[in-house]
Formats: sequence, C-alpha cells, structure tokens
Amino acid sequence: MKMRGYIFLSALCSFALAGAPALAAAPQAGQAVSGGVIGGIAVEGNQRIESATVLSYLGLKPGDKFSQDDIDAGLKNLFATGFFADVQLLRQGNTLLVRVVENPIISKVAFEGNDKIETKDLEKEVELKPRSIFSQDKVASDVKRILDIYRRSGRYNAAVEPKIIKEDQNRVDLVYEITEGPTAKVAKISFIGNDHFDGDTLRKTLRTEETRWYKFLTDNDKFDPDRLQFDQELLRRFYANEGYADFQVKSANAELSPNRDAFYLTFVVEEGPQYTFGEVKVVNELQGKDKPDLDKVVTTKTGKTYDGSKVEDSVDAMTKELGNYGYAFVDIQPRLERDKEKKIATLTYVIKPGPRVYVERINITGNVRTLDEVIRREFRLNEGDPYNAALLQRTEQRLNNLGFFEKVNIKDEPGSAPDKTVINVDVKEKSTGEINLGAGYSTTDGALGNLGIKESNLMGTGQELKANFVLASLRRDAELSFTNPYFMDREVAAGFDIFKTYEDFSSESSYISNIEGVTLRGSYSLQEKLQHTVYYTVHRNTISDVPSTASIYIQEQAGTNTTSAVGQTLAYDQRDNKQSPTKGYFASITQEAAGLGGTDKYLKHEVKTSYYYPIAPKWIMSVLGSGGYIYGFNGQNIRITNRFFLGGNSFRGFQEAGVGPHDITTLDALGGNEYYEGTAELRFPVGLPDELGVSGALFTDAGSLWHTDDSGPNVADSNALRLSTGVSVLWTSPFGPIRIDFAHAVLKQSEDRTQLINFSFGTRF
Repeated sequence: MKMRGYIFLSALCSFALAGAPALAAAPQAGQAVSGGVIGGIAVEGNQRIESATVLSYLGLKPGDKFSQDDIDAGLKNLFATGFFADVQLLRQGNTLLVRVVENPIISKVAFEGNDKIETKDLEKEVELKPRSIFSQDKVASDVKRILDIYRRSGRYNAAVEPKIIKEDQNRVDLVYEITEGPTAKVAKISFIGNDHFDGDTLRKTLRTEETRWYKFLTDNDKFDPDRLQFDQELLRRFYANEGYADFQVKSANAELSPNRDAFYLTFVVEEGPQYTFGEVKVVNELQGKDKPDLDKVVTTKTGKTYDGSKVEDSVDAMTKELGNYGYAFVDIQPRLERDKEKKIATLTYVIKPGPRVYVERINITGNVRTLDEVIRREFRLNEGDPYNAALLQRTEQRLNNLGFFEKVNIKDEPGSAPDKTVINVDVKEKSTGEINLGAGYSTTDGALGNLGIKESNLMGTGQELKANFVLASLRRDAELSFTNPYFMDREVAAGFDIFKTYEDFSSESSYISNIEGVTLRGSYSLQEKLQHTVYYTVHRNTISDVPSTASIYIQEQAGTNTTSAVGQTLAYDQRDNKQSPTKGYFASITQEAAGLGGTDKYLKHEVKTSYYYPIAPKWIMSVLGSGGYIYGFNGQNIRITNRFFLGGNSFRGFQEAGVGPHDITTLDALGGNEYYEGTAELRFPVGLPDELGVSGALFTDAGSLWHTDDSGPNVADSNALRLSTGVSVLWTSPFGPIRIDFAHAVLKQSEDRTQLINFSFGTRF
C-alpha cells in the first residue's frame, strides 16, 4: 500500500480538530453581529457539495439580521452534517462569507491484524464505507463498534488504531490496525452465601464454564454478559426446583484480571429456607357449567418438597386441560404463601378469565444459520392462537434447551388492534459442532482410542448427524447416526444407525464376532418425562476364528446368521442429570422380537431401573437393578451373540463374561437366557479440590445368570446368587467419566472367573 501523509486519530485529537474551527470563527462572528442586515452570502472552498446545499444547512439568507445566536446555530448545523472538516463564518462588509473545508471521500476501508474475526463480519458493523464521507466522529464510533465485537468474542485486551492515507482529489484510504490480544476466559467461578449446595454442584447448573486446557472446542468458558444473565436465571430455577422459593441472586460480579486475559465471576446468593408444600388449592373463577376437574392434573402435592418446575408444569397442564374444554382465554396465577418458621408453602392456583388477546404475528431475528421453522416448531402457541404467557415462557425454555443458541429473548408488543399482540423473538446462535478425542485403557477392551464427530444443527435444520469410531485392542466400532427430531413435521424423532462392530472374545469364549447392520428408529414423548421408542434392526452376525480346542458348543455356532427384529422401549426419566445424576429415578422396559425374515427367531424382554438420593452434600446413594429373559420360537436355540452376559463393568469382582454358564472343560463362557443384577452404591467426596473431578464410592453388586440352551455333562449352569463388594475411584476426566473398581467376589460358583481390579470408561445407566 502506497503511504502518503499518515495521520493518527484518537478521541482527543478528534475533539481538538472538531472544536478548533468553531473557536476560530467566534471572533469573526462577534464582528458580524455589530449590527446591520445580511446583504449577501458567499460560499468558498466547496468542491463536491453545492453552494445551495451549504446555504440550506446554514439556515440564513440575505435580508436576515446579523445575529450572534443565528450565526452560532448555523455554524453548529454545518458541522453537524459531517460534510466538513473546518467551517469559518466571516463578515466582509454586509456580505457573510462561508468558508468550508470539505471532509474527504473514503476510497477504501481496510482492516489489518484481524485473524480471529473475519473482515466481512467487521465490514457489516462499521458505518463508514467506501464512497462515504469521512468523519472523525464516525471513525471514533466505528472504533467502538469494532471493540464491542471483540469483547463479545471474549477479547477484552483488543486495541484498534485508525489511520488515514491521503490520496489525490481529496480522497483517503481508511485503515483500522487491530491488535486482537488473547481471549479473556473465565478462570474461576465462585459463590458466596451457598450453604446447602457446594460450588461444584452450582457450577454444573450454569451455562458458563471455567476454562480448562481441554475446552478448546467450546466457547462456554468465554465471558459473555448476556450469558451471565442467563446463568442467574438457571441458578434461580435450580434452587426453586430444590424447594428454595425465597432464593435470590443478590449480585453477579465479573472482575477482569489486570492483564485483561481472564475473568473471575462471583455470585452472591441468598438461599433462604427449603419449603414443603402445605395445602394446595385450585380456585376456579371461570364462568360456565362445564368445568374440568383440575386437581387430577396438578403435580404439586401436599407434604412434598417445594418444586418450582412442578408449579410450572401444573400451570401448563391446567391451561391445556381448560383449552380442551373451550376456555381459551385464561389467566392462571399461582399464589404462594410462605411460613418461614414452619417452612411450609401454601399454594393456591387462581384461575381467572384472561383478556381476549390473539397472537397477530411472530417475528424471529438473529438466526443467521438456523431455519425459522426450527424455531417456530418449538412454540407452544402459533399465529392466530389466544395469547398465553405461561405457554410463551415454556417456549423460551424449549428454545434454550435446544442448545443451538447462546441467548434467547422473547418479548411481546401491542399489535395492530387492541386484541392483538406481536411476539418478537431474538436469538444469538452458537457453534453446534463437536469433535471428541479420547484415549485410554480398559480391562474389557484393552488400550483404546476414540474419535467422535457430531453436528447437532445440521445445515440449520435442527437435525443431528454424528459419527463415532472406537479402536481398541479387543474391539473396533464404527457407527454413523442421523436423527430428525421433527419427522414429517410431527414431534417424532426419527433416524437411523449404521454400524459395524468387531469384538475379540478369544479369552472369554474362544471366538471373534463381527456384526454389521442398520437400525431404523422413531421416538416420541407420551408425557414430559415418558418416552416411547420403536425400532427395526437387521444385522449380520459372524462367529469366526474358533480353534479346535474351543468348546464344542462354540464350534457348533461358527458361521454367519442374520437377525431381523422389531422392538420397543418405554422409558421414564426423572433424574436431575443424565450424565451424573444426584437425585431422581429412571425406569425402562424393552421388548424385541426377531423372526421377520433372517435366521434368528426369539422374543426378548429386559427391564432396567435406577434410583438416586442425596443423603448429604456430595454424598449420593444409588440403587440400580436390571433383569432380562430371552427364549426361542418353535424350540430354536438362542445363538451366543444374542444371549446375556454378566461380568466386568456389569458385575464387578468378576471378569468380562465371568458369571454364568461355562464349559467346565475349556472354561469358555456360553452366556445365558435369563439374568438379574442389582447394585447399591454410595458415592462420596475424597477431599480433593472440586476442579479435579475425583470422588470415591463403596458398592455391592448382586445377581445371577443362568439357563443356556447348551446342555451336557461338561456344562455348569447354576442360578445361585453371586455377590461382590468393593470400592471405586471415579474421575470426571476431559475424555469422559473414568472409574477404577477394586472388588472382591464374596459369593461365587466354581465355574465363575473373578477379577480384582476393573478399569472402565463411561457411566453405569
């Protein structure tokens, strides 16, 4: 770039250059007001701007009196246009001389030093464009806009230095030299006033996260003022759901470090007492003979711990029930009367006729990538529907739960008529792509590596596409999955899974398994927590590499079979967190029938359940149980690839497939057709800092596996109870949950194979 006449700009010089002409003109204006009438007005120095345009902004004309106030006003008007770098008003006899110096025209606007933010994004924000008139005030304004962009991206140490390069014909090139600086990450999140929940528990409720070296694929550790507001709402919801109806966030402070590269967030909270529901009443003030029984849909019950989410669910359920009876315009107000001494909250739902207001229009802004329909389908009310504040609040929660947006802001404003309202939705999108890398060791699979790629908002449609690859010493998996959460514009999540699995069972059962196939699935919600899934799967199962020394029952099954099966799962999930639950329960039942084509013909049932209860802060008691049964149609034997196995991660203290039927001659595990297994576990802190994510657990596993279709004198098949007990070390690592179990088999059979130490990845269901 050719440099001719560098001029450095700043807020100070901008003020000085703009203010100097006015001061210089003041004495001239003072001479002009000595009296008399303006005989004529002459304009000098203008090149592009017509004299008539200058006079129109001046606001004076021949015949007007020379007036100090009028000339000062004209001077201000001319500077306010932004067209001029200098203006002087001089009196020559009875002539008013307007002498101007025009601001140059901008030939080019350039940005230098911007690596993290693209030039096209900066160009959208600045006001000055090529062929626009240069203005020092606008330059200062654009500098502020650029700095705001960098602050929104977490770079609070950014600096912008504007420079102009003079060209001929009163033209300039404008260059913004940018020093981006490091990203200001959230180094620490602290809480003051939290007596009932520790900081680690509260940090998990926030969208903002503390920075760690492994969080380079997410931006949740960047400071965002808008996200800070959302975090306060998340804290309020958490405490309200735990019974603390008086909870308040007294302040949320963000302190920037001296070198401006880190933030320290401090939430000052006031928890208040934990309430129990007292009397729960419904007062229905609606007119009409046909009124529904609303007590049956209310989920808040006397004697239970106060739960704000159940209050919202009850309002939603009553609104829907009343709508079914034709009451479209209702106003349900939950009124809470607190007794702080007794810690009882009396709840009254007051139902009144609401104003007859309809949704005229829904405007959506801010979604550059996400399609409008993805946002609109989360709305619990549509254009033309009766306006309902509860349903609008529910809509905002659903949009936040998508995980596509950093910020969701919904406001309503008056429509074109008194009975109409316009809903404005403004969203701020965030990155929805993820890449997960993992490496480690498991006693089940040996050394392993994992690569996962996931896009949760594929091409802005809300659809999910993910691929996962596992490479281990004894196992290799490849899976491609696709899910459309609104199949055929209905609230049905439909998708498919294509998979290929290689597993080496040589040490357990003297064979290698290869499975490849596809699954088609669809799921929908029967209730908020109740999910129903149906699926069809077809896969080819190959048993190979069976040595001559293997059990004869394994040798007989060598070869390839095809499974074609339909199934369904009904699951109820009331846990507070699916990955690391601290309270609540989960239950599911699955049935699968094979025989629609293929060679395998069977019916399989399996149930799973778990319950979590906090007995003290960070001390979590859990009880887990499962059981299954499979039998073949028309007397067909169940192949080993379809049987149940216990051991390793599923039954600690025993080797993988170490429990149940075995060939006592070769010690090969044969699997079983029936099983049950239960676990009681107490998880507790070990005294290390919360940031390390390390905890301990005491556990007891009990169960049995029996009933194999292979029968003979050399087959051991017993339904006797097995029991183990032990201790675990758990680590919430950057690559996922990792645990080490030390277990001792207390009750066992002679054919069972035990194991003292077990390494595992992931969580138990």
